[in-house]
Amino acid sequence: MVIPFLLGAGVGYVLGTRAGRERYEQLSRAYRRVADHPSVQGAAGVARAKAGEAVQVGVSKARERVAPTGGHEPAAPGRATANGSHAPGR
Repeated sequence: MVIPFLLGAGVGYVLGTRAGRERYEQLSRAYRRVADHPSVQGAAGVARAKAGEAVQVGVSKARERVAPTGGHEPAAPGRATANGSHAPGR
């Protein structure tokens, strides 16, 4: 969400400085008209919802991979496990 804003701000700045203030204002008004249009707002809402769903799926998958198995946490390399043996890796 921040990257598109920064990109738009950068493009607007460059175009504004090259074309003058009047052209910058014209481009800014055109952007606001498009960005505020109900169909664009609807599409942005759908995109935000899909992105949120994708993040939740990713978080769930990451938690499954990180979650300890067997009811105990894995031992750090070189440390003794609960049964007294050394963890692999050393």
